[in-house]
Amino acid sequence: MNNQKTLTDYLQHYFGFDRFKGQQEEAVKSVMDGNNTFVLMPTGGGKSLIYQLPALLLEGTAIVISPLIALMKNQVDSIRGMHSEDKVAHFLNSSLSKAALQEVKNDVLAGSTKLLYVAPESLTKEDNIEFLKKVKISFYAIDEAHCISEWGHDFRPEYRRIRPIVDEIGNAPIIALTATATAKVQHDIQKNLGILEARVFKASFNRANLYYEIRPKVKPEAQIIRFIKQNEGKSGIIYCLSRKKVEELAETLQVNGIKALAYHAGMDAATRSGNQDKFLMEEVDVIVATIAFGMGIDKPDVRFVIHYDIPKSLEGYYQETGRAGRDGGEGQCITFYSYKDIQKLEKFMHGKPVAEQEIGKQLLLDTVSYAESAICRRIILLHYFGETYTKQNCGNCDNCLNPKEQLEASDEVVRGLKAIIEVNEKYKADHIANILIGNKTAAIKSFKHYKVKSFGAGKDHDERFWNAVFRQSMIAGLINKDIENYGLLKMTEKGHEFLKNPTSFMLVKNHEYEEEGDDVNTGGAPSGGTGGDPALFAMLKDLRKKIARKKNLPPFVIFQDPSLADMSIQYPVTLDELQKIQGVGQGKARRYGKEFVELIKNYVEENEIERPEDFIVRTIANKSKMKVFIIQSIDRKISFEDIAGSKGVEVKDIISEVEAIVNSGTRLNIDYYLNDVLDEDHQEEVFDYFREAENDSVQEALDELGEDEYSEDDIRLMRIKFMSDMGN
Repeated sequence: MNNQKTLTDYLQHYFGFDRFKGQQEEAVKSVMDGNNTFVLMPTGGGKSLIYQLPALLLEGTAIVISPLIALMKNQVDSIRGMHSEDKVAHFLNSSLSKAALQEVKNDVLAGSTKLLYVAPESLTKEDNIEFLKKVKISFYAIDEAHCISEWGHDFRPEYRRIRPIVDEIGNAPIIALTATATAKVQHDIQKNLGILEARVFKASFNRANLYYEIRPKVKPEAQIIRFIKQNEGKSGIIYCLSRKKVEELAETLQVNGIKALAYHAGMDAATRSGNQDKFLMEEVDVIVATIAFGMGIDKPDVRFVIHYDIPKSLEGYYQETGRAGRDGGEGQCITFYSYKDIQKLEKFMHGKPVAEQEIGKQLLLDTVSYAESAICRRIILLHYFGETYTKQNCGNCDNCLNPKEQLEASDEVVRGLKAIIEVNEKYKADHIANILIGNKTAAIKSFKHYKVKSFGAGKDHDERFWNAVFRQSMIAGLINKDIENYGLLKMTEKGHEFLKNPTSFMLVKNHEYEEEGDDVNTGGAPSGGTGGDPALFAMLKDLRKKIARKKNLPPFVIFQDPSLADMSIQYPVTLDELQKIQGVGQGKARRYGKEFVELIKNYVEENEIERPEDFIVRTIANKSKMKVFIIQSIDRKISFEDIAGSKGVEVKDIISEVEAIVNSGTRLNIDYYLNDVLDEDHQEEVFDYFREAENDSVQEALDELGEDEYSEDDIRLMRIKFMSDMGN
């Protein structure tokens, strides 16, 4: 069966391929021959076939250790799809019922199961160990083997216990597979599994079809929405570090008309796998996820991977970007980077054991140097994985397509290093930057650092410039940060050498990566009524008056002043854009919007106005959940006191929320509550007042109608009824 024809025949029979790719065939033979085997192939290189094919052909059951339940289900389904019998593959994990578990065990013992997927946690359970001792095992395959190494990007302590358990169950060849591993990680894996003599199959890490780009994290939501709209209908994944950000971003995308869903470990399993399936079935275009998503996701046509937050390690970055363009087609990898995010990640590390901090710090530093470097992204990435990329220009990354400006900074680096030495290597970068620019901060005063030679020696540059000097000196290995008191700048041998014989030092210019802009352009509409464009604002007010007369309504019912002000800043020219204006919802836009957007469109054309592009972003207030809750409660005729009580707020706050809902055009019927608070005559009196009023001021209504008769809340509630009945 070792002759070539047969292996290719089996490949054709089970997988439908007529030939192996890369080193697959050699690796398959190594497994068939019973060797311990180490396989390092980038995502999309066909790793799983290397153990799946031998498992189907060899006698016994292959035990596949895999870290994620979703991943197992995915793999089991795909193998069953190739085979006539469902029994051929099973998984063993905590999600199975007692009956299902028994069925799996019976199939395995009967010899019908060729692949048994097991989570490392399930492998350690006593009854599973006892059961596996009775099974004839063909080999153990350890998928995502980088989880073994503390230097890997996804370390799992339970992975380090695999070897002792294998010894307990019974020996068989071990196959370790991963898509990312530096030399350090590879050695760690082989050593921990006791397979240092394993046959190693290593494919190139270069994914020529992937385009890499790092962007400054300024208004990232706006940039992301624009990017997705320019790539309409394409599948993509967006990674965020926190679950909260995942949910907020998914909601923002939905509000902006993008088919997106969230995915993170905090969701219940059914929702999570449901969302994953919708992505695979193309019912949604975009998944916003924490890194929990995507391990082993076999979607070949993911066209973009966006990192909203920079990953903690280059290995993680490589793994996640590697989910784009697996079919060899286009794959855009865009990462938003701000040094503030790095500082956040550094903060997370405090309080962890020093050894772990040291590892984390080292991995982060590699990420920063990748992000801030001006040389080809591929050169850095491949060098990180121990591979040399010989071209100087890959033609498919931002640095090669738009070379960054550099300036000679040898003299500045010398000044920076001298300042570090002058304060005995006991201070952090921002403190030393302040010394150089001559800034007498409280700390500088208390340490009397305004007396050192370097004080003011760098005032020809600003603080950001000096921070960049320190960062890039760190990348070049001239200084590093102390581990014990993390952040203090320390000189290295190389740094002392540089001071003795300064050489050319090219500093990358225009990496404006530090300033994180305000997240989203919410329009910043003036709260009063002074618009951005006074001429347009006046025209909009006239139009409002005209429509109000025609409909026999007070003008404020149609649109309130802040909405007109926002229109005069944003220039919306379609009803869709109008809905993104402050205080304008779908209802308002449909009812009154047509004439307003026509006026604005003509005005923009006549005056050749360039509209702000960032306009497209529609923000979700975090209050949106609150709004839905209030609307549902009002539908169920629940009193405002009870609504407020259940949310732990005051009735006044609920009234404010309801005002906002009604002002943007949603119709609400609060009669059931009003009838409890005010009798019919009083209701009628306030309603008639607003019908004739010049404006919607509550204070003027109270002055006119008498503060002894009505409370402020009474007037506000009646104003809500008036706006809802007349305007919406």
